[in-house]
Amino acid sequence: MFLQDLWFHQVEGVVIENAVIDGEWVVVRARASAGRAACPACGTMSGRVHSRYVRRLADTAVAGRPVVIELQVRRFRCRDRACRQATFVEQVDGLTVRHGRRSTGLQTVLQHVAVMLAGRAGARLADTLAVRASRSTLLRLIRRLPEPEAHTPRVLGVDDFALRKGHNYGTILVDIDTRRPIDLLPDRTTATVAAWLADHPGVEVICRDRSTAYAEAGRLGAPDAVHVADRWHIWKNLAEAVEKTVIQHRAQLREPENTAPVHAAEPPESLDPAPSFPGEPRQSGRLSDRVREQHAAVHTLLDEGLGLRPIARRLGLARNTVRRLANAATADQLLVGRWTGRTSILDPYKPYLHQRWAEGCTVARRLFEEVRERGYPGGESVVKRYVQRLREAFPHDDPPRKHPSVRDVTSWITRRPDHLDDDQAQRLKQILARCPALERTAEHVRAFAELMNDRRGQDLGQWMERVQDDDLPALHGFVNGLGQDLDAVAAGLSLRYNSGAVEGHNNKIKMIKRQMFGRANFDLLRKRVLLAA
Repeated sequence: MFLQDLWFHQVEGVVIENAVIDGEWVVVRARASAGRAACPACGTMSGRVHSRYVRRLADTAVAGRPVVIELQVRRFRCRDRACRQATFVEQVDGLTVRHGRRSTGLQTVLQHVAVMLAGRAGARLADTLAVRASRSTLLRLIRRLPEPEAHTPRVLGVDDFALRKGHNYGTILVDIDTRRPIDLLPDRTTATVAAWLADHPGVEVICRDRSTAYAEAGRLGAPDAVHVADRWHIWKNLAEAVEKTVIQHRAQLREPENTAPVHAAEPPESLDPAPSFPGEPRQSGRLSDRVREQHAAVHTLLDEGLGLRPIARRLGLARNTVRRLANAATADQLLVGRWTGRTSILDPYKPYLHQRWAEGCTVARRLFEEVRERGYPGGESVVKRYVQRLREAFPHDDPPRKHPSVRDVTSWITRRPDHLDDDQAQRLKQILARCPALERTAEHVRAFAELMNDRRGQDLGQWMERVQDDDLPALHGFVNGLGQDLDAVAAGLSLRYNSGAVEGHNNKIKMIKRQMFGRANFDLLRKRVLLAA
């Protein structure tokens, strides 16, 4: 009963006799158990058995092992003497199909694999699943699949896609309400799209870009439909007009240079805290301050008559330290020694390091290599420590900022103000202050953005009049283009519909084409797009 539930839990009329492992295969032996079967030619039920034989069906793998079902089926005699088919073989619903060498379950799995991954990639996945299927077999499975039932959408999205970029283009039709593709057309001509619309009456809204071919096709095939121009394409066209304006005034994008002379600070000959010549005591520093305080405290207690041991206990110092402080008449005697005014192995090369630092060379490794070529016998760590002290004392100014490009300024003008950082907003403000034409362009762009975001398509005419009254040739061209398709643009700025779903499926088509190495015929590409959805 366990094996029956494992393999044929949704299949009736089959009895499993046993299951064995034969090499790398799992062999399931079963037999059909229905009392009667219907003739495929005339439909007459018959229980007269003519003969029996065994069918071998490949099935989905179990535990990584391929499975084969050895199914004993019967051949029945047709009871209708007038039937052209004297005998027929029984079929088990959910398990077998006529002339099939795979179970229905395995056939369904391979069909899904083929639709998702097509030939070569699907064959590799099938091999991983312990199923034998070549790439040609998977492509045949795709072509044999029935197409999904076509329906007429209320809101239709139309766009073109490249079959071969720059040469051949097709058209994709998408139901905007369900966001599912409806059909793919082999070209993007007006006649083809208009014919499809005429064959599918009932389209109320057409979402499209501003292509004249699709506009004319909509007027011919669906004259009562409302055309909606996609907002993304409208904004893209506006950004292109802004870029042309920025190019015309690119000379004013550069920030004015500071003409005041800049004098580089020359580092001193030595940054060492040691005195300039030997024998002179230290006058400042943490060590010298502590020695002077301890010397004064010890001599004060000596004047009070205390001995060295009580003084050491009171001050928390070692007795030898107290003795050394007591024997010194002044603190300066303790601050002059072998570590005072010491010289460094780097001293003869410090003037050269200062010169290179003033010239802008601040890389310790490079400076070390240069002084080593001049005879420096020490290690790199000494140079690194000295360069670090130079860096702390005389930091170099940050490198000058790069001048904004045409693309930068165009992006700043056409982007939401709250998406600019403080530096970008400040630089844009300075550019607009230097260039009145760009300032007026930015004002028109902000007004159009508010109009589009608030879906105030009824105010489009007033915005176009304000732009026409201004001396901005590039924006004039944009406005003239809007006027050629004004109703669709106004609807696009008023209604909630857009072509986002169409653009998404267009990108999916690009992925499918790359997956098939650009070698898919139109019929195969169409099947994969429609069935994958």
